[in-house]
Amino acid sequence: MNLIPCSINTLKGLYDISGVEVGQHLYWQRGGLQVHAQVLITSWVVIAILLGSVTIAVRNPQTIPADGQNFFEYVLEFIRDLSKTQIGEEYGPWVPFIGTMFLFIFVSNWSGALLPRKIIQLPHGELAAPTNDINTTVALALPTSVAYFYAGLTKKGLSYFGKYIQPTPILLPINILEDFTKPLSLSFRLFGNILADELVVVVLVSLVPSVVPIPVMFLGLFTSGIQALIFATLAAAYIGESMEGHH
Repeated sequence: MNLIPCSINTLKGLYDISGVEVGQHLYWQRGGLQVHAQVLITSWVVIAILLGSVTIAVRNPQTIPADGQNFFEYVLEFIRDLSKTQIGEEYGPWVPFIGTMFLFIFVSNWSGALLPRKIIQLPHGELAAPTNDINTTVALALPTSVAYFYAGLTKKGLSYFGKYIQPTPILLPINILEDFTKPLSLSFRLFGNILADELVVVVLVSLVPSVVPIPVMFLGLFTSGIQALIFATLAAAYIGESMEGHH
């Protein structure tokens, strides 16, 4: 009897969390719809940077790669190794997905670490990393859930659902719950770490604006890269797990 009210309260709590943000952000009002313009702008800037960089680097590929081509070949090799380690020998089709997730999150995180709050300001808000918004991280985690369901069903068919009663049917509720906790853990981990990093920079800028924030910003670059790596690694691990069976 209390299940529906509890579910409603949980959804309300998640909706309240979706409004958590640092600083004053820019919104566009379109009829009854409120668009988070800061996330939209910075996301498209990140996409433009990625597309522009790749186009410039590989528009004239050479047998002996130059600096730009060599760098992107190294990145591709890194993503392939990551995918192969987590997914196995059938990693090939998943390299574009894992690579896209990793590169988008990596550049998004760096955009917040290099340009923290109040360095670039809009008329009614500020630019910040798209990943410091829970809505963005959830939007990145949900395709990961779809991907590992698709991978499992494609590889094993309807027998994929047999994992929910392994090693014993008693674990059925826990195995089902796991499918909900995976995207939640991915999204909240990324959101929490990026938000915390920007909060630390904001506090230090307000206290010691000239010296102290600089090393913290460099530390933010490192942690931002680590968070992108963790997200991509877990996404690949979930896909590999769904193809191999329940562990």
